[in-house]
Amino acid sequence: MSEVTAQPIRFLLSDMDGTLLLPDHSLSQRTIDAVRALREAGVLFSLATGRPPKAMLQTIEALGVDLPTAAFNGGTLVNPDGSLLVAHYLPATAALTTLALFADQPDVEVWVFSGGDWLAKDPEGPLVPREQHGLGYPPVVVESFEPYLTRIDKIVAASNNTQLLVELEARLLAQVEGQAQVSRSQPVYLDVTAMQANKGDALATLAEHLGVPLEHTAAIGDGGNDPAMFHVAGLSIAMGQAQEEVKRQADAITASNSDDGVAQAIEQYILKH
Repeated sequence: MSEVTAQPIRFLLSDMDGTLLLPDHSLSQRTIDAVRALREAGVLFSLATGRPPKAMLQTIEALGVDLPTAAFNGGTLVNPDGSLLVAHYLPATAALTTLALFADQPDVEVWVFSGGDWLAKDPEGPLVPREQHGLGYPPVVVESFEPYLTRIDKIVAASNNTQLLVELEARLLAQVEGQAQVSRSQPVYLDVTAMQANKGDALATLAEHLGVPLEHTAAIGDGGNDPAMFHVAGLSIAMGQAQEEVKRQADAITASNSDDGVAQAIEQYILKH
């Protein structure tokens, strides 16, 4: 790691679920202290997540984040005052293709995020409680997603059948190539967003906005949507519980989120240098 960390890090972009947050979606005191030490050392810090903007607010407040943040896998960049810096919506044709494919799957719950709302046809789906706990608010029940086609931030296929999601990912990628990003943010979630909605583009945009060269940036995450920023950052760090495919694309591997992996990474790979 000595060669990788030769350049001092001036900006760290962190994933949230499975990375910064514990499995119960809370923040450990060690992580809070590590981020505070990072910022006191003059290193900028922000968040990139598949979550909607309003589901980031509690974490933003707890960590004192005062920079633009990236929601919907980078599809929406939000200024500290809540105004939009960037917004990329899923093309209606890609949305229709996605919804048609997911609708035929009995083991899949389909959710749409639009205009800050989480939309669902079935509020009693088995994964709804998990998502509601993570987001902090319930879905808006709708009969159809069609009225929202022109302003969709993200479509999610949620299922405990993780192998099915792997298969759906491959099938959908072939159908929306060049139109949409398709990635599993977590083993039970398959996310579909606009082509520009990826954490790599988000990191590049934020770094330029902050005046930080990419070689002085770092990214940390655990999911299938995080290697996009790994490939852009000067230093990339994967969580200990991440899948092997994700780990292989990172420069370093830290402990799991259950073991304060972000705090350990900050202490070992950033503050020491």
